[in-house]
Amino acid sequence: IAGFGLILAGRVTAQTFTTLHSFTAGTGIYYYSVTNTDGAAPRARLLLSGNTLYGTTFAGGGNGSGTVFAINTDGTGFTNLYSFTATDLDGINSDGAGPNGLILSGNLLYGSAGGGGNSGSGTVFAVNTDGTGFTNLYNFTATSRASQSDPYINSDGADPNGLILSGNTLFGTTGGGGNSGVGTVFSVNTDGTSFTTLYTFTGSSDGSRPSNEGLILSGNTLYGTTRRGGSYDNGTVFAVNSDGTGFTNLHLFGGYPSEGSLPAGLVLSGNTLYGTTFAGGGNGSGTVFAINTDGTGFTNLHIFDNGSSDGADPDTGLIVSGNILYGTAFRGGSADRGTLFTVNSDGTGFTKLYSFTAIGINSTGVFTNSDGANPEASLLLSGNTLYGTASGGGSSGNGTVFSLSFRPQLTITPSGTNVILTWLTNSAGFNLQSTTNLGSSAVWALVSPAPVVVNNQNTVTNPISGTRKFYRLIDP
Repeated sequence: IAGFGLILAGRVTAQTFTTLHSFTAGTGIYYYSVTNTDGAAPRARLLLSGNTLYGTTFAGGGNGSGTVFAINTDGTGFTNLYSFTATDLDGINSDGAGPNGLILSGNLLYGSAGGGGNSGSGTVFAVNTDGTGFTNLYNFTATSRASQSDPYINSDGADPNGLILSGNTLFGTTGGGGNSGVGTVFSVNTDGTSFTTLYTFTGSSDGSRPSNEGLILSGNTLYGTTRRGGSYDNGTVFAVNSDGTGFTNLHLFGGYPSEGSLPAGLVLSGNTLYGTTFAGGGNGSGTVFAINTDGTGFTNLHIFDNGSSDGADPDTGLIVSGNILYGTAFRGGSADRGTLFTVNSDGTGFTKLYSFTAIGINSTGVFTNSDGANPEASLLLSGNTLYGTASGGGSSGNGTVFSLSFRPQLTITPSGTNVILTWLTNSAGFNLQSTTNLGSSAVWALVSPAPVVVNNQNTVTNPISGTRKFYRLIDP
């Protein structure tokens, strides 16, 4: 509830956290050789289609090399769609290991696996949404090095990151390999043909080790980040045309104390790119930043304090809805097990939405809790609900899938003789009401005129006159 003259803007406070799935116990060493029925260590973003969430686990499954799974948004119907096959001592198998996030086209899920495949350098794959028809579309080639200290060298890359899809072309990056051993940008058709190395990083001013969440595409331009390289080896923001031409360094991170370092994935809104850094900033615990697509206007929107108030070490990209950014922090919060947060795109209104709870040790020495720990993937927003994964914690210590439902934020802004009330258009089903008092006899009435949509916000303009009014959004 907000009353003009009393509260000009309010931030969401009413939230419901739900653990949709706790990945089951397994045998083996956590994160590397766990075997179980459903998977372990979900470290990649979720994908939503209808009422079904699709995701991957880095480890676990029948062979310990990860899984592709599906689960309903209410937590029912969990299905292990595919378990990647076991690898030999050289990391070789037929399909891949350690899958990243998925993308959907029709009834096909596309993804990449950071390891495994014919040469142990990773794969690009496709699988039907019912788990049938798994296809290994591309095997990254074998790597070699001149000496034990040299990076692994090949022609196409190794350890692929998350993919994006445009038409019939998949675009992605690799964290290693290429001519200098520090990563590439590549494309490949959805049928596995026409693989092309679009750009090979040198490890100097252009960056090295592209971040795990991969690229975003706007028009014919791909945008991404590298974890390392640049002037201070703190990473870069870059752009390159989808045909591989026109590579441009948009920003070289300066690191502590002025900027962040180890940037993660990007999100685009208008002509502005938003992202996070895992480290750096004034407290060494990471930042949220913004930069224009032409490389100008770099701004630190938020510097994490390495404490319980906001979180620490955000290790993944953001999502944007209207003028609000949502993200996860790997550490920090009340139990130092990570947080979910939101911040306005101008850097104001930072709010910690949720702190993951403390973990205990069960009888087998596994760290467990009820909700999860250490989120490593970006969030997914649908209506008034955020969906995500935590790589650890849960009932067996192998991670969780969760949701966080909340009421929308109502913002009230004075403008001359009027007051402007706004809330996000993705907050379906909420009505704006007003009353002149908050007593037991308060009568709430729908506000007129009806909202119009301006910049992805439901917007209502009311005159400032007469008795002071109180406003609320209510879900009928």
